[in-house]
Amino acid sequence: MPPLVFDENEVRQVIDRVVDRTFRMDFNWDWPGGVAFYGVCEAYEATGKKEYMELLKAWVDEQLEDGLPKLSVNGVSIGHALISLYRFAEDKRYLEVAQQMADYLTHEAPRFAEGVFQHTVNSAEYRFPEQAWVDTMMMAGLFLVRIGHLLGNEGYLRDGLRQYHGHEKYLQDDTTNLYYHGWDNIAQNHMSGIFWARGNSWAALTMAKALPLIHVADPAYMIIEGSLRDQLSALVRLQAEDGLWHTVLTDSASYTETSGSAGIAAGLLSRGSLYNKYVNKAIEGIMGRISEDGAVQGVSAGTAVMFDAEGYKGVSHKRVQGWGQGLALVFLADLLRTRERVYA
Repeated sequence: MPPLVFDENEVRQVIDRVVDRTFRMDFNWDWPGGVAFYGVCEAYEATGKKEYMELLKAWVDEQLEDGLPKLSVNGVSIGHALISLYRFAEDKRYLEVAQQMADYLTHEAPRFAEGVFQHTVNSAEYRFPEQAWVDTMMMAGLFLVRIGHLLGNEGYLRDGLRQYHGHEKYLQDDTTNLYYHGWDNIAQNHMSGIFWARGNSWAALTMAKALPLIHVADPAYMIIEGSLRDQLSALVRLQAEDGLWHTVLTDSASYTETSGSAGIAAGLLSRGSLYNKYVNKAIEGIMGRISEDGAVQGVSAGTAVMFDAEGYKGVSHKRVQGWGQGLALVFLADLLRTRERVYA
């Protein structure tokens, strides 16, 4: 297999710029900040730069002055940063708030079928009855696995794994091994039936991040490992010439999208050297989308389950987005880890 080719110092400098640009954005307690700050925490773990966490601590402390807002499945994504901040600052306040979020998920969050979380957001205006969206694997599933592992709490861990298994059941296509964006349990269909790049990145990234936290003798390990293995095998065959992935994975007429590509490439890194030739192409494509001021460009806006492929192709990719910053940071941090052989 070819080696990974990148300049470590350049990657560290780009991480610095992306983190700086991220903290010049305004977030409330919701998923854009949740993903952005997850990336910041990963950047800290890979670089050891404490100033990243000091900036995050200041943001969280200011938010906590107002107390917790009404929670949702998407909104608990800030819990990722709280777990990392607790480990950094050794302050139980952050862990206590993260536990409140985990308790909300386990006792209050709406579910359907075998306990799969219904997609919910921090807005009473938008409701998605008995719908599973692949986003939940990132926002809530991985969070529960992480906090369950940290605390040795089997209930949290098993509930997180239940989300992985449920989303695999309802969203992973048996033929292509790609993940659909959503499932409507009432209508019994995949709604738009689209294989969306960022959605597949949520699945790939979170499965890759969950596996080290699951005992290899746990049956869940092999279920998740098999799902990820087959998905990545399909994804590498859909990589575009620019090293990225099309926002509609199976439609080469759709634009290549940076956040989904970064999440997919991070998933590929979890397989050791197997996919190095694809990751090398992704490095060039993703780095080429990061501006001098640290803005990750070519990131699609927040995307509901659209009506059809044209809907996804029409989603704007002009603005800087928190999830674009965060997913790029995760990928760049994992690149550094391949050089240092240090995994958090």
